[in-house]
Amino acid sequence: MNQKKLKALKIVKELKKLFPEAKMALKYSNHWELLVAVILSSQCTDKKVNEVTAKLFKKYPKFNDYLNASPKEFEQDIKPTGFYKNKAKNILNSAKIVQEKFKGKIPNTMENIITLPGVARKTANVVLGNAYQIVEGIAVDAHVTRLSKILGLTKNTDPNKIEKDLMLLLPKKEWFELTYRLIDYGRKYCPARSHDHQNCPLTKIL
Repeated sequence: MNQKKLKALKIVKELKKLFPEAKMALKYSNHWELLVAVILSSQCTDKKVNEVTAKLFKKYPKFNDYLNASPKEFEQDIKPTGFYKNKAKNILNSAKIVQEKFKGKIPNTMENIITLPGVARKTANVVLGNAYQIVEGIAVDAHVTRLSKILGLTKNTDPNKIEKDLMLLLPKKEWFELTYRLIDYGRKYCPARSHDHQNCPLTKIL
């Protein structure tokens, strides 16, 4: 086994000790709400998304409510999450496609789910893993991108290339939870803002 793989396994082992129960922070009560929350989380904190969806999911309790939603009104409902015009368009168009093409159910394959507007591999991995326990890859968000580079697991900046690098380094059984462990680690110990990086738990063991 090469040095990089050993290093990756060492990192995962330590992350498991630090965060044995790592899971997604977004709140939802069905597969459609999960997709909506993940689309809204792009360039936005999970905390802010949960504040917005607490009201949003009350206002639009059924999937059909999204099919009949006024785009302008919906934009205002999600405005605090940023990029709201684009997100509103993607969510409402996705609702129509899910209804017409997938009989009202979120697709359970990578091939189909990435045909929805606003759904690239990161969103697809999060939804497939949390909704269907289907693991096709690793969800690479801003935390995963930053920490993978800091920890020396990739030299790439493109999320799809980072995902491929991580998938080659780690066994499939580690892929799903790695995302949430790295997010928790970034939040608790190794944030993007200036901090004492030498004393971060993973810096000490590597």
